[in-house]
Amino acid sequence: MFRRTLPVLAAAVAFAAAGSAAPASAADGGSGPGARVLDVMSFNIHHAQGTDGVLDVERIARVVRGSGADVVGLQEVDHHYSARSEWADQSAELAEALGYHVVFGANIDNAPPAGGEHRVQYGTAILSRYPITASDNTWLFRSPGQEQRGLLHATIDVHGKKVEFYDTHLSASSQTDRLRQTDQVVDLIGARKPGILVGDFNALPSAPESQPLQKAYSDAWARSPHPRGDGATHPSEAPTARIDVVYTTGGVIPLVTRVVGSDPAASDHLPLLSKVLVGP
Repeated sequence: MFRRTLPVLAAAVAFAAAGSAAPASAADGGSGPGARVLDVMSFNIHHAQGTDGVLDVERIARVVRGSGADVVGLQEVDHHYSARSEWADQSAELAEALGYHVVFGANIDNAPPAGGEHRVQYGTAILSRYPITASDNTWLFRSPGQEQRGLLHATIDVHGKKVEFYDTHLSASSQTDRLRQTDQVVDLIGARKPGILVGDFNALPSAPESQPLQKAYSDAWARSPHPRGDGATHPSEAPTARIDVVYTTGGVIPLVTRVVGSDPAASDHLPLLSKVLVGP
C-alpha cells in the first residue's frame, strides 16, 4: 500500500481558547468518571466562497461558532493558494476568529509564485477548542490525473483524555481512487481508540467504496438514537446527498447528530454536527 506521511505544515498553532467545556459526568450525560462529551463537526467550506459567490471566512467562523462545535474537520481549505481566496491562510484566520487551536494538512503543495514568500497549498484542517498535542498528514492513493487527497490526524487533549481525531476528503471524480483510499484510511487509523473520523467522502454510505468504513466504524448518523432529518448535506441549499459523515471507533458513542442549516449560502456543503460520548 502506498503511504507517505508528511509533517503538518501549520502544526498546532494555538490561540487562547475561551469557554472550554467541563468534563462530562454521570450527572451531565457522561457514563462515569473520565467520560467526555464532545460536539464534533465535518464542514467542507469550499475555500470560504459561498453559493452567492461571496468570499467570507468570517461567515464560516460564525457557522462554526453558532453550532457550538468543539472540534471541526474542515475540507477544501486554502493556504496562500491563489487570488480566489486572496492568498490567505484560511485555517489560521478561522482559528484566530474562534480562539481555537489548529493544524493544517497540505495535499496540494507547490512552490511559491515568483517573488512570493509562501508555498501554494490546499487541503484540510482541524480546529479544536482543546489543545492539539500531536499531528500528521498522510497522502492517500492517487491515480494519474487525480487530485492528491490525504488523511489529517490530530491527537487532542480533552481535559486529560487523549482523543484521536481524523479528517479526510476523498476523490471527487474517481470511484477507483475512493475504493483504495477508504481501505487505506482504515489501515492508517487501525486500532487507535478512542477515535473520530470526519470528512467529505464524495460517496453515499451505501456505496461500495464506503463499505470498509461502514464495517470498521460506527456511522454517527445511523447510530444516533434520534437523528434529525435525512442527513443530506449537499448541495447546501437543497441537499439530497449524505456524503459528509462522522464515524466513531470503539469507546465513542454517538448521541445526537444533525445537519447545521443556519447559513446554507456559506458553502456548497452544509456542516454535519455530532454530539458524542467518549468513554472512560
